[in-house]
Amino acid sequence: MPRRCPVCPRRGVPLLLLLLLLLAPAPAASAPGTTTDTVTAAAPLSGNRTLVSAGRGKFVLGFFAPDRAPEDGAGGRTYLGIWFNRIPARTVVWVANRGSPVLGPAAGAAFRVLANGSLAVVDSDGAVVWATPPPPSSSPAASDDGIGAAAAAAAANATAQLLENGNLVVRVPGAGVVWQSFDHPTDTLLPGMKLGIDFRTGLDRHLNSWRGPGDPSPGEYSFRLDPRGSPELFLYRWSARTYGSGPWNGFQFSGVPNLKSNALLTFRFVSAPGAEAFYSYGIDSDTVLTRFVVNSSGQIQRLMWIDMTQSWSLFWSYPLDECDGYRACGPYGVCSVERSPICGCAPGFDPRFPAEWALRDGSGGCRRRTELNCTDDGFTTLTNMKLPESANATVDMSLSLDECRQACLRNCACRAYASANVSSPGAPGCFMWTGDLLDMRQFSNGGQNLFVRLAKSDLPLSTSSAEIHSRTKRLAEIIVPSVVGLLLLLAGIYICVLKDKKRRKEATPLPSRNAQSTPFGRRNQIAASGDAQDDSLHNGQGNNKDCDLPSFDVEKIQAATDNFSIHNKIGQGGFGPVYMGKLDNGQDIAVKRLSRRSTQGLREFKNEVKLIAKLQHRNLVRLLGCCIDGSERMLVYEYMHNRSLNTFLFNEERQSMLSWEKRFNIINGIARGILYLHQDSVLRIIHRDLKASNILLDKDMNPKISDFGVARIFGTDQTAGYTKKVVGTYGYMSPEYAMDGVFSTKSDVFSFGVLVLEIVSGKKNRGFYHTELDLNLLRYAWRLWRDGQSLDFIDPSIADTSNAMEVLKCIQIGLLCVQEQPKRRPTMSAVTTMLTSENPTLPEPCEPAFSTGRNHGGGDDDDNGEDPETKACRSDSASSWTVTVEEGR
Repeated sequence: MPRRCPVCPRRGVPLLLLLLLLLAPAPAASAPGTTTDTVTAAAPLSGNRTLVSAGRGKFVLGFFAPDRAPEDGAGGRTYLGIWFNRIPARTVVWVANRGSPVLGPAAGAAFRVLANGSLAVVDSDGAVVWATPPPPSSSPAASDDGIGAAAAAAAANATAQLLENGNLVVRVPGAGVVWQSFDHPTDTLLPGMKLGIDFRTGLDRHLNSWRGPGDPSPGEYSFRLDPRGSPELFLYRWSARTYGSGPWNGFQFSGVPNLKSNALLTFRFVSAPGAEAFYSYGIDSDTVLTRFVVNSSGQIQRLMWIDMTQSWSLFWSYPLDECDGYRACGPYGVCSVERSPICGCAPGFDPRFPAEWALRDGSGGCRRRTELNCTDDGFTTLTNMKLPESANATVDMSLSLDECRQACLRNCACRAYASANVSSPGAPGCFMWTGDLLDMRQFSNGGQNLFVRLAKSDLPLSTSSAEIHSRTKRLAEIIVPSVVGLLLLLAGIYICVLKDKKRRKEATPLPSRNAQSTPFGRRNQIAASGDAQDDSLHNGQGNNKDCDLPSFDVEKIQAATDNFSIHNKIGQGGFGPVYMGKLDNGQDIAVKRLSRRSTQGLREFKNEVKLIAKLQHRNLVRLLGCCIDGSERMLVYEYMHNRSLNTFLFNEERQSMLSWEKRFNIINGIARGILYLHQDSVLRIIHRDLKASNILLDKDMNPKISDFGVARIFGTDQTAGYTKKVVGTYGYMSPEYAMDGVFSTKSDVFSFGVLVLEIVSGKKNRGFYHTELDLNLLRYAWRLWRDGQSLDFIDPSIADTSNAMEVLKCIQIGLLCVQEQPKRRPTMSAVTTMLTSENPTLPEPCEPAFSTGRNHGGGDDDDNGEDPETKACRSDSASSWTVTVEEGR
């Protein structure tokens, strides 16, 4: 009997109807009412046809070819994927055949349901390149009672449906959902997806980055759950860990202080031994688009779609700084970006390798001063901590914190304890660590208390912890009632004083009251709050008022930003969140709101207002005004429609939008802005935090320098300064500033050099590491320049359209700016001359700072045969700067 074609019509179907069906055009993916969300055995998906989820149509499933071919040059690859619908830039969130693309055009690929109930992607020859496992019901039955045939028939009627949440599910009649894409994520976690392990089935749901832009194949970074001890999430580069989230404490991951549920986002972590352990998140809005991604650069990012800018906004990302590096300070080492060097030992511990520690290498960790004896040990408290790596931790959710302490004392192997549930005060839950304490860091805000076990002699007081606790309890019973009574008495006196002061103030003539007023309160109050960070702002350089900026009412800013809606949030920095808004007159604004938990504060707020109010330059962001209302501190800027440079430069999907012509214009604009700060403004200003995220771009992609919160004013006779508190961003800091706190205009020159090399290459200085050559970005650029291969350094996305002479000039200027000796770096006036000259004769740069293999010898016999040029680079002698410009007569 001849086989029947699966797509031929059944008998009885009118010929005219068949003809109409064949001639009807394929439904448009975006036209409501004409699309489908389902694939069946009789109706496969092929060519440019797509599935669109029912409802709002948030997601699309179909075949796509990457925007750019993989780095190996092989093109013509087609993938089946799911992406967001109705946004201009295709954002793929799931790829089926990422490891086995269909070679050739998309027209030759098909997505179908096979007879055994599994999904498959087939090529133009009908060969299966990817398939899901067949459902259990489709396996042959052992008996002849007809059950096997019924199961096979049910599997043949399986359907694949794209749901509104982005999940692709396979349903079998009588068995329900037998497979779903949410169980096999690629690089993206969507709301409702689980990231973790199902211990019953062995299913490991983890994220794996794309290999690179335009190449969805599995990359080098993955983000997955380690189920040992208390389950914890880790970022891996291949098999090596690069970042840990810290254990879940009932409220958040202890190493991610920004991960907090709010009115829009909710976070959930479940750890049920023997069942499953997973992290997931939800969003309380059908209109907001968000995604959680592991990108090919090794960053974990949460992004939100902003309709007004038609782009993805970075909500937060990790790793964030050096202390997020996995085991940055070794066993019992505590990392903190608030100090320099960043590594320190926990109380009662000393560096294990003092020589390496002195060279700022804390990876060897710390060791105890006194070994434990398990009889009279006690505990010291570390505050605002990311809890240690939890693989060697045990969890008992029935113990209170005091019971946890007693249990740890009874266990001689216990090294530390902490609360495992900080979701509410006094909630039970106990972490206990029985091995070395690893991967710890201390935050300025956030984190939780960690109680580290010490020998009695190393405790802050010689008395035991039990005695201290008992004495504290007795003292509290005596002191608390007395203190309460005293406070009530003082409160009464204070109220009386306030009333009397108010009466006197009302009796004072209005001009006298306002004569010394400023937008921040009275002038003497400002002066009292200052310190070495901004003393230069109160030395009489200004006029009677601290600034001449307009003052905005808080109600006006609330209305402009829709009451600081999360939809209008466009960024987050050390100062606090930044919101986009629109004033009543239609003017777009950006509002920087000082967060109560900001690492900066009122001092930096005043600093920025005072500085930027006096600065006027086309390459500096314009401050429109400020708002001070109670505890609220806000700065109102002109809105930069293209946001910051880093949103283009380090975004794999948007890098190509920055042509070389635009990049060269940006480099020139930044240089002119810094030159104005250093030399041409009424104040001599050192920015101290120049980086890609502080370079904003207007509608025409012109750069404007922003964020003057940590800038410093210099007198005309000053050349360098010193600070005990190093502020700024690692990766952009000059070596003398990062290590010794010495800063000058040459510190900004160094940061500018890093920016130039990042703009040319499209790669971050922090996070770039060439494993084969053991080089960071600066030394990689220098190695290519030394070998005459500098054109290999340029961003591949613009390599074919760039001006080779300008590229080489910018790379050499960047290398001159990042030299180790400040005296060898050019001034910004020399830099602008070099940039604007057609054929300048530039000096030879020395090897950049922060390089390995430096000569620390002090004698003449230690030159090891170095050539004179290398010796000159390592010399500390000053060199005068000249730039030769060739001009026609």
